[in-house]
Amino acid sequence: MKNMKSNKEFWNALDELISSSEIVIDRPKGTVHPQYPNFIYRVNYGYLKNTTSMDGAGIDVWVGTGDKKVDAVMCTVDLMKKDSEIKVLIGCTEEEKAIVYQTHNESPYMKGILIYR
Repeated sequence: MKNMKSNKEFWNALDELISSSEIVIDRPKGTVHPQYPNFIYRVNYGYLKNTTSMDGAGIDVWVGTGDKKVDAVMCTVDLMKKDSEIKVLIGCTEEEKAIVYQTHNESPYMKGILIYR
């Protein structure tokens, strides 16, 4: 691949976005999803304040218990909403990454891939 430099620039841009944005955890680990009472968050979930994602809301983040750095992104396709998004993983341990991956792949209506830094 000719321009692999852009990979580094992508991660640097995410680092800059995270460092210049407030992380809002509106769905802490252990809480129930507001629309799906059987779904309990197993990793802190939230968004970056004053940012915009595909759904018009803030950029989604999963925040783990590790060092607070961007370590992966989850790219999702939601067949019910007919949309796609990325979710930024910040400080997620390998176990937390596995949970996030499973979360976005346990329904027949949502699928995702995890891209490591």
